[in-house]
Amino acid sequence: MNQTIPKRPFIKEWHVKGYIIFLLLNFALILSARITEVGQDFSSEQFFDLFVKMAHPDWSFLPSIITPLLQTVQMAIVGTVIGGLIAIPVALLAAKNIVRNPFVRFTVRFIMNLIRSIPEMLLAALFVAVVGIGVLSGVGALSVFSFGMMFKLLYEAIETIDQGPIEAMRAAGGNHTQIVVFAVIPQVLNQYLSFVLYTLEINVRSSAVLGYLGAGGIGLYLNTTLETFRYDRTAVVILGILVVVILVDVLSNKTREALS
Repeated sequence: MNQTIPKRPFIKEWHVKGYIIFLLLNFALILSARITEVGQDFSSEQFFDLFVKMAHPDWSFLPSIITPLLQTVQMAIVGTVIGGLIAIPVALLAAKNIVRNPFVRFTVRFIMNLIRSIPEMLLAALFVAVVGIGVLSGVGALSVFSFGMMFKLLYEAIETIDQGPIEAMRAAGGNHTQIVVFAVIPQVLNQYLSFVLYTLEINVRSSAVLGYLGAGGIGLYLNTTLETFRYDRTAVVILGILVVVILVDVLSNKTREALS
């Protein structure tokens, strides 16, 4: 016996809405491109010429970028560690279950929101202007960026912990330091380590770009090869960055899985 499948009118209605939304988005895209004049300077011949040159990497340049690649990873590690350590006490001041004074929490969160609103590229440019071209500028920019990110993740994690151990420590007469050490840190330690590894992944990618602005590392070599039109060497630099990023991602993911 054939059963007739009941029609669902809302499917047809959503199909119409979907087409309308699709057309509106495409219209907005085309209009935005025309207003901003995107693509007018694009040259397909230049693009394919660049692609052909990069398709034949100069592997003799590989030994020259090993040290800058390691330097880039070191910048990311140092910046992550510095930012992550500074974020701990500041995150505790922003957590409502640790600090009862709303004025203190609001002030800390407001200042941190200002810091977090500064893009990492701008941070690198500022540090290069103040400190000068070199690794120190990259470490400073990554430290501030890591500080802002770790603060946000950590204080939110602290506010979701079990209040039982905290209330027990307070009832037993424990001071503020003892409450943090014995009731808070054990509950967020694994999460904190995961946050550190996640931030490290981001910093490894970012450090390569920051170096392009003069903040040290492999980015300086990327900038040099592009400015001298040595695209065969640019390909080697990009492939080197790709390998490092993949390795760091794999190690970080495995470690975070072990912590969870």
